[in-house]
Amino acid sequence: MTISTRGAAKAPAVLVLEDGRAFRGRAYGAVGETFGEAVFSTGMTGYQETLTDPSYHRQVVVMTAPHVGNTGVNDEDPESKRIWVAGYVVRDPARVPSNWRSRRSLDEELTTQGVVGISGIDTRALTRHLRERGAMRVGIFSGDALADEDTLLARVRRAPEMTGADLSAEVATKEAYVVPAIGTKKFTVAAVDLGIKGMTPHRMAERGIEVHVLPATATLEEVYAVNPDGVFFSNGPGDPSTADHPVSVMRGVLERKTPLFGICFGNQILGRALGFGTYKLKYGHRGINQPVQDRSTGKVEVTAHNHGFAVDAPLDQVSDTAYGRAEVSHVCLNDQVVEGLQLLDRPAFSVQYHPEAAAGPHDAAYLFDRFVSLMEGQRA
Repeated sequence: MTISTRGAAKAPAVLVLEDGRAFRGRAYGAVGETFGEAVFSTGMTGYQETLTDPSYHRQVVVMTAPHVGNTGVNDEDPESKRIWVAGYVVRDPARVPSNWRSRRSLDEELTTQGVVGISGIDTRALTRHLRERGAMRVGIFSGDALADEDTLLARVRRAPEMTGADLSAEVATKEAYVVPAIGTKKFTVAAVDLGIKGMTPHRMAERGIEVHVLPATATLEEVYAVNPDGVFFSNGPGDPSTADHPVSVMRGVLERKTPLFGICFGNQILGRALGFGTYKLKYGHRGINQPVQDRSTGKVEVTAHNHGFAVDAPLDQVSDTAYGRAEVSHVCLNDQVVEGLQLLDRPAFSVQYHPEAAAGPHDAAYLFDRFVSLMEGQRA
């Protein structure tokens, strides 16, 4: 990716998809070129949390909400220390942000962090195209990076695909750190960082959990060196079929029967650990309005998602695994995609979405309480 931070507001820009379709607009954020997988997010709020979610590493995010940047950028809402999206696509960027917490405009933040974007294109048409053709490689070009469309298309097609990408170690912490419990400490959890968001350990800390966040490369011995009452596997980017090391560590946790909770990428890791396959969705689930049913209660939750892969597990039967019986606990009501797994003979479960959901909704916050209950039961 090559960038310049000057002249973005006036520079023409073009977005080129790998199937040859192109959209012309104006540069938004940094000027230059960037490549990634084109995906769309249906959230109308929470763009700052989206931008800083490590799960979006190497993805160019198309916002379906037409007007983006109204509340500017503050210093309290980021989910990590930087913006992770490879590129950003909006229809109508806010000209003047207005919010009492705003410190700068979204355009300024994108420019400062070198994120190449494009504005002024028909994001509705682009989203419908991705729904019909599927997520695909894309490039955004502006300034000196502009060239004829055939040349740009060839550059897009040389970019790496998301299938087969092993990315979690690129976004995870390099050094372990601790998020202390809020109030009285009740439990210790080892959290394997595959691309964890800041709000996730905070939600556990609110419940009296001291969270030891460990690198994606942590060994089973390093996980148990913190004497955990439970083990957590986070969200993260990339193809779960490449995540052999986290799968091996999770199998070790399952063998020891330690309470286990995984979200998003962690759900896919549990699926693989149990012997299920994973596959790439046509265009994925991204946004904060996805309906999911908890099959144990029948309750329908509105949930926050960011995933392009899913677990291939049977919806209508209990499966026998090396760790006992397993079943699908949650399912997406839009397309019947597996959204959760649980073991019936060991204290382990996972969901494919984000129960911490800093930008909302908060329907799934009870899952952290379910994790606490597993640890209480194990201790008893």
